[in-house]
Amino acid sequence: MQESSKRATIYFDPALHTALRLKAVHSQRSISDLVNDAVRAALAEDQEDLAAFEQRVAQPEITYEVLLNDLKAHGKL
Repeated sequence: MQESSKRATIYFDPALHTALRLKAVHSQRSISDLVNDAVRAALAEDQEDLAAFEQRVAQPEITYEVLLNDLKAHGKL
């Protein structure tokens, strides 16, 4: 564990905890390392999503109804 690490209590669903413990043993890594990697991946995905939203900010918006009508008109529904 890094010196600058913070401690937190996390409550897992029992089945997820069992799976996480088994993965930690199988991969010879700590549960903390696995959870930290998973959180980093989730945050990186959020950042990618935010960047994609920013790139699309100038695109025109259409309603769900217009989208469905367009799909039907082009034989996709």
